[in-house]
Amino acid sequence: MRNAVNDGIWSGSWVAQRLGVELVGDDGLRSLLGLALRRNPKRAHLLVSNVLGKHVPQSPSVVYGHGVRLGRRVAGLLGGAETARAVVLGYAETATGLGHAVADGLGTAPYLHSTRRPVAGVVRAGGFEESHSHATSHLLLPEDPALLAGDGPLVLVDDEFSTGNTVLNTVRDLHARYPRERYVVVALVDMRSARDVDRMKRFATEIGARVDLVAAASGTVRLPPDVLEKGRQLVARHEDAGRGPAAAGRTNPYGRTDLHWPHRLPDGGRHGFTPAHRARLEAALPGMAARLAGALPASARRVLLLGFEELMYAPLRLACELERITEAEVRFSTTTRSPVLALDDPGYAIRTRLVFPAHDDPADGPGERYAYNVAGAGFDAVVAVVDSVADTPALHAPDGLAAQLAAHVPHVLLAVVPSYVPEPQHASERQAMPPEPLRGPAFSSYAPDDVGWLLQDLSDVTLEAPTEEREEAIQSGGAHYAESLPVEYQPSEQYQELFQAALDASAARIAQAVGVVTETVLAERSPRPVLVSLARAGTPVGVLMRRWAQFRHGLDLPHYAVSIVRGRGIDATALRWLAAHHDPRDVVFVDGWTGKGAITRELAEAVEEFERAEGIAGFDPEIAVLADPGSCVRTYGTREDFLIPSACLNSTVSGLISRTVLRADLVGPDDFHGAKFYRELAGSDVSVAFLDAVAARFPEVADAAGTAAKELMAEDRTPTWAGWRAVERISEEYGIHDVNLVKPGVGETTRVLLRRVPWKILARKGAGADLDHVRLLAQQRGVPVEEVGGLPYTCVGLIHPQYTRGATGADGRAVNV
Repeated sequence: MRNAVNDGIWSGSWVAQRLGVELVGDDGLRSLLGLALRRNPKRAHLLVSNVLGKHVPQSPSVVYGHGVRLGRRVAGLLGGAETARAVVLGYAETATGLGHAVADGLGTAPYLHSTRRPVAGVVRAGGFEESHSHATSHLLLPEDPALLAGDGPLVLVDDEFSTGNTVLNTVRDLHARYPRERYVVVALVDMRSARDVDRMKRFATEIGARVDLVAAASGTVRLPPDVLEKGRQLVARHEDAGRGPAAAGRTNPYGRTDLHWPHRLPDGGRHGFTPAHRARLEAALPGMAARLAGALPASARRVLLLGFEELMYAPLRLACELERITEAEVRFSTTTRSPVLALDDPGYAIRTRLVFPAHDDPADGPGERYAYNVAGAGFDAVVAVVDSVADTPALHAPDGLAAQLAAHVPHVLLAVVPSYVPEPQHASERQAMPPEPLRGPAFSSYAPDDVGWLLQDLSDVTLEAPTEEREEAIQSGGAHYAESLPVEYQPSEQYQELFQAALDASAARIAQAVGVVTETVLAERSPRPVLVSLARAGTPVGVLMRRWAQFRHGLDLPHYAVSIVRGRGIDATALRWLAAHHDPRDVVFVDGWTGKGAITRELAEAVEEFERAEGIAGFDPEIAVLADPGSCVRTYGTREDFLIPSACLNSTVSGLISRTVLRADLVGPDDFHGAKFYRELAGSDVSVAFLDAVAARFPEVADAAGTAAKELMAEDRTPTWAGWRAVERISEEYGIHDVNLVKPGVGETTRVLLRRVPWKILARKGAGADLDHVRLLAQQRGVPVEEVGGLPYTCVGLIHPQYTRGATGADGRAVNV
């Protein structure tokens, strides 16, 4: 069996001949409908649509096109003014995708479909019964309670009208709650009898409203008096005939593909789908379809996109886009709750069925679910699209949907769309959205497009404390380091000259590392990443990566800076803001360098806690860094420990922004962390000069960076955490016994000399010009520099573990501040 619809043979002939059923009506009706039998005491036959995309795999453009054309006919019937006020309501589960396509055809109409899945916290706006269905109860659960309350036309969409009872039940319920003057009923086929047509006319008169009907075709089904008993006997006789071919213990492996579904974009109309949602989906579809195409094997010439019960629209639109961009023959259908007899006969609409247990913990309890006309249909690959509520162990069980598909199709992929979690209904329950990011020149000396700071401005608050007092308070446990700021160190003229010399010598080296890490991010993390630098050391690197993407690829990447505090985690308010404005899966966290990897671990733990507390998933905690001497991450520009000139200075190379502040009396639970803008230091600012000097070297290193990135991505970059082990060894050897007081690497050592009270500096024997600035700072502060062999870093800064004012080091030398 390849197609359920066969040229020259009507797929309803088997039922028609055995039950005496007649299908009469418009020309072409038989091309739209076939017939099957089902286990249902209320109706023996099932009208099987060839263009709905439910039971019969069909070209997605055909499925979507029928719905859109119906929507355009409705728009022509209503006219512009009424179309602008219309709301579309579809029926679960069969017509959820069709109703959505009709709404698309109207262009500006919001869409809602009924559901059989209750959702905690969503107030029921209505409900009705579908008398002929085996699952009868429908719920209406719009996130916006006002969605159905307007007085514009209500457009009701179902796949077929057999008696009109479902529509009457719906209108009766809704008209009592939200009366209006006009209803439009839409279906692929209108199969009502003359008596049913008259009944609807009388009903419209009774409620005092106009009810119009739009259908692609019309006709009637003529049934003999004994059709139910004959149908029951036929079903009993052929019950097991159409189950999919036996798997015989064979199951092909199946995989997953990440669609990068936009954050908080509904997967359909279960809780409402607005024109704004539609615009977001249209923008994201090409990228998602491209990811699907890339995940499919090149040999797949016939591909099925299989939706999941009510989840029809999202996989349908993905299938349409995949059909557009690939040469493969793409088909679309969905799984269903409806039990239908399968029989492998060209005159029967349902040729095979796969049976598997429900896998979304349905409110009506466990039961069987079905996929029709999939087994034996000649598909090379199936992409099963489910929502995250349905991504359960039952989906992956030995008798589950994934295994059933993999037993009959060579290649199976699972794509999971995040289940939409509606916003709280009451304003008092909603968290206030924090303000927009701060930008230069009002906050920082960077250009407005360089970076948006997800911080609050504490420039007018006195936060600085003498370095000795801060160190004593931090080590005694009396205060956290993020509750105050060190007095901003102002470099001497000699030190500024050293910085400039270091920049001249290393600009090309830094530029190449920027290129390598950016190319790696674009290739492995996201084609359009959202760069989120960890303020403040990561911010210059994030700006440079953004500039590389513009220079090399013409990409204008968003870039933000957020606060992360050791022992306190990342700014959760900033993550909420990012999740509301971007897909978390596109976010790439950026830092300058790794030391021992404490922030790497801090970020991983913080993101895990955020997902658990907020229910917002998708953030990848792996940091992309310019230099990874500690071997703590997979995404880096280099693992060499060399001088990055932005580590030589404080705010004057970081946009004149302080390090971040987290103090309970200044930062509330829904506030961004804070920072200061040192406007008064503008005369010493080299932030933009540093960026320009590095970016000027991009052209000369572009080819080398591209080659190095490709070579790096082919290597095993699994973190070894060698730096962490070295720090633990040094902590014990020097009697410190606290890894937080060991600061490895050139960057961390520089920060110790600029912001803390250092005890001594360990320098690798033979280290040259990369340590000139460290030696100068150490000389100015009276800190000894000890050369040692076998050091994995170029240098390490040590803070004495029992600092008090006037303390002496182990060598008897006073700690000079």
